[in-house]
Amino acid sequence: MKKLLLLQYRPEDRASDNEYEAFLKWTGLEEEEVERVRLDRGENFDFDINRYWGVISGGGPYNVSDEENKKTGEQKKAEEISMKILNEIMEKDFPYFGACYGVGLLTKACGGVVSKEKYSEDVSATKIFLSDDGFADSLSSNLPKEFYAVVGHKEACQSLPAEAKILAYSENCPVELFKIKNNIYASQYHPELDMEGIRVRVEVYKNAGYFPPEEGENILRSMQDKDLSHAPLILKNFVKLYKENKEG
Repeated sequence: MKKLLLLQYRPEDRASDNEYEAFLKWTGLEEEEVERVRLDRGENFDFDINRYWGVISGGGPYNVSDEENKKTGEQKKAEEISMKILNEIMEKDFPYFGACYGVGLLTKACGGVVSKEKYSEDVSATKIFLSDDGFADSLSSNLPKEFYAVVGHKEACQSLPAEAKILAYSENCPVELFKIKNNIYASQYHPELDMEGIRVRVEVYKNAGYFPPEEGENILRSMQDKDLSHAPLILKNFVKLYKENKEG
């Protein structure tokens, strides 16, 4: 049985475990159907695309646009492995979904520009808007034209190659979800996060420079009346679209 490969980049065990549990919850997959690989640990990973029906990558505190001399050895190793995986994914148009950090990785892999120059977003539940391409795409067509999702990122996509399709955007960030070729996607927002998950992230990353530590509870309160139930649909759709076709 082929599996889903989940690539993770969170050195903090609590955040990593919570993210893993969230992806299981929203994809509807069992543990035995997912191969979890923590690239944050700086270990070698021998990627064999034939073992999987799809790849999902999570977020984390890394930024693709960080200065090289400020990247840890683990981050450099994780990016090196990720780029090799994404190069093969791009070559074969293999099913991939990258969340948050995945935008930076995929933008770099497809020849776009990612930086901290513009379009960063504070930790919040923001309104996401589907583009016409997003409304027509099989991965996102059953999402509302407008829905709330959790964001919080220091870097963002500044430009994409002409062949990329922007499927969703927000008021402050023009690339919230995009597609390359037929089966390769990345979202700047976090489709896996509900209130339970964002509480864990706020507690774990309160000193990571995303927000003043004393603002954590205010951030959580600001999200409590937002409906976050639509954002995870894209993960369910990814499984529905690709699992039966690829697991063979």
